[in-house]
Amino acid sequence: MVSTKAPEDAYSAEPFVPDRGGLPALRRAAADCRGCPLHRDATQTVFGSGDAHARVMLVGEQPGDQEDRQGKPFVGPAGKLLDRALAEAGIDPADAYVTNAVKHFKFTQAEPRKRRIHKAPSLREMTACGPWLAAELAVVEPELIVVLGATAGKALLGSSFRVTQVRGTVLEEEIHGRAERLVPTVHPSAVLRSDDREAAYRGLVADLEVAARALG
Repeated sequence: MVSTKAPEDAYSAEPFVPDRGGLPALRRAAADCRGCPLHRDATQTVFGSGDAHARVMLVGEQPGDQEDRQGKPFVGPAGKLLDRALAEAGIDPADAYVTNAVKHFKFTQAEPRKRRIHKAPSLREMTACGPWLAAELAVVEPELIVVLGATAGKALLGSSFRVTQVRGTVLEEEIHGRAERLVPTVHPSAVLRSDDREAAYRGLVADLEVAARALG
């Protein structure tokens, strides 16, 4: 039986994570996660989506505004750009599993009905949500993890991670007790914010081509 209440003295999703049932059970349980305060303002939990036996798992930061409203990861503008870049690099988006390090949308809002502005999750929030990502990795068992951006990298590889130093390279690290291969790159939302969007997009595609070659 999964607990329905997080310990008051700790931030952690661990009490909510079921120990069996695969991705469907994880998704159902995550909908009721109260492992950190982010659930209070978010519309809903946004769990991972895609092929349960995917060779590649894409890990982003957190849901955005559209993801929070629709309940699915990478359905906004950044997701559409990512799909295009994956296809161009030779990775079929339909064959991937996509998720985020943090499953609730963190934002600031000046007043009701004003636009919700993305706010980066804290290390404590990323750590609290870590058991969901660990459970997804254990079920999917991907051959390769594509790390999208600095926050995802810090969630997986620690606070010293710098995406600019290792992007487009194949790393081999132990993640949540499993030996994993990872290819870090920028988050697609960074491409959308770039002053030179075309150059930033070409860089993202080049990094994803490294991932495609690593998959063989």
